[in-house]
Amino acid sequence: MDTLEQQLNPFLKHLAHERRLSEHTVKAYEQDLLSFIRYLPQPTKVSWWQVTPDDIRGFLAAGQRQGLAGKTQQRRLSSLRSLFRYLGREAGSDDNPAQLVNAPKAPKRLPKVLDADQMQQLLTVSATTWHEVRDKAMLELFYSSGLRLSELIGADLSSIEWNAGTISVLGKGSKTRIVPVGRVALEAIRAWCRVRGNLPLRQRTADPNALFISERGQRISVASVAARLKDWVKRQGLGHQLHPHLLRHSFASHVLESSGDLRAVQEMLGHADISTTQIYTHLDFQRLAEVYDAAHPRAGGVLAKRRPESETDP
Repeated sequence: MDTLEQQLNPFLKHLAHERRLSEHTVKAYEQDLLSFIRYLPQPTKVSWWQVTPDDIRGFLAAGQRQGLAGKTQQRRLSSLRSLFRYLGREAGSDDNPAQLVNAPKAPKRLPKVLDADQMQQLLTVSATTWHEVRDKAMLELFYSSGLRLSELIGADLSSIEWNAGTISVLGKGSKTRIVPVGRVALEAIRAWCRVRGNLPLRQRTADPNALFISERGQRISVASVAARLKDWVKRQGLGHQLHPHLLRHSFASHVLESSGDLRAVQEMLGHADISTTQIYTHLDFQRLAEVYDAAHPRAGGVLAKRRPESETDP
């Protein structure tokens, strides 16, 4: 009989080929499930159907003793639940021992954002070299449209609809969505496309469809984007640890603050569940609390110290 590890292979193939999850996501599932296999006393379990809720609770308890974060624990349980859903569907069974285990609590941490002045400082750059023109276009597009890093890297020249002022991106779950692109970002992208068209032929033709390319003409990589953002933060004197998702968070926070339209922000971000988008309402409350505490003579700093969850207190 196949080992538990070998029995995972059909599930991992299902994730990659049927659900079309990214390689990174499939690897995360695999690592979580292998961690569970290593936890189990061997060779007591020879089939996944022998796993009990107590086995899973013990696994999570061991992770807690190791000091694992609540989100890591939740992800591990989610991986096990997904595996048993798949196994049950294949076997015509409703048994899912992971569903009988409560998810560990994780404290809610608000995402960091740059305020409008900091974003202005970051984006007010003098772009002269072709690298700088490209980087400015990437920065503007990140902030203008709230793209994920994978969505920006995967964008093609044909993804831009110039007349409509939109970009088509491939998001999570291989879902395509159309996102608005602001005038300033469109101008920065146009400037980059002109430069891109004047690059040496070898660079232009290595990956002719990619919107953003490297010195070798290949589609720009995750590591290259991260390195370029780090360089821009240093050059602009922001003193922040800037990562692509920080620009996405800033986009969401600023649009929601100005519009108050949570559903529209959800659509633009490509969130399947609006509860994911609601974290930005907590950011807005935090900003209002800081203004109140600074302005009201009898505030005493109480609101700004409150946790977002306490908004529902009587």
